[in-house]
Amino acid sequence: ASIYHTLPSPKFYLIFFRCDKMAMPIDITLRPFKISDVDDFMGWAGDDNVTLYCRWDTYTSRDDALDFLEEVISSHPWYRAICTNDDRPIGSIYVMPGVGKDQRRGEIGYAISGKYWGKGIATGAVKLAISCVFKEMKFLERVEGLVYAENKASQKVLEKAGFIKEGLLKKYFFVKGKSRDIVVYSSFVDEYSVAW
Repeated sequence: ASIYHTLPSPKFYLIFFRCDKMAMPIDITLRPFKISDVDDFMGWAGDDNVTLYCRWDTYTSRDDALDFLEEVISSHPWYRAICTNDDRPIGSIYVMPGVGKDQRRGEIGYAISGKYWGKGIATGAVKLAISCVFKEMKFLERVEGLVYAENKASQKVLEKAGFIKEGLLKKYFFVKGKSRDIVVYSSFVDEYSVAW
C-alpha cells in the first residue's frame, strides 16, 4: 500500500519534466528523483540537523532510503530533487495536493543539505516549485506551508518566497513525541506571480 494519499485520476498528477533553472548565485533545477540519487539523498536525509523540523525521522539505513525513493518515484504526485549545476541533489521539495473536494489545496515541504543553508537556495526552490505546480496542476488554488513555530529559518524562506502568514495553530501536530504549534503560510494561484 502507498504511504501517500489515494489520489483521484493520477494521470493528472504524474507529470515528469524538469522545471526551468532559476538564476541565483548557485543555479538550481528541480527534477524527479532517480534511484541512483540515494547516496546524495542520504547526505541530508541522514543528518539530524536537517531533519530536526521534519515530520519524518532521520534515515539511518540506505535500504530504507531506497525503499522511500522507490515509493516516491512510483506514487508521489510532485516530489522533486533540488539540484545544482552538476545535477546532483542537495535537497528535496514536494507539493501534496489534497484529496477529493480538498484537491484545490496543496501542502509544500522541503529539506536542504546543511552546507547550503543561508544561500537563498530554499527560497529559490520554493519559488520555482510554486511556479511549476500552479502551471502543472491547474486545479490548485492554494499551496500552504505548515511550519513549526520555533523554525524561524523556514518561516523566513516562505516569507521571502512571497507566502502570506495566516496564523498560528496551537498543538496542531504530534510529531516525534511532542505536540507542536505551527504557523500557516499560504500562496494563491491568482497572487503568486505578483510577489516576485
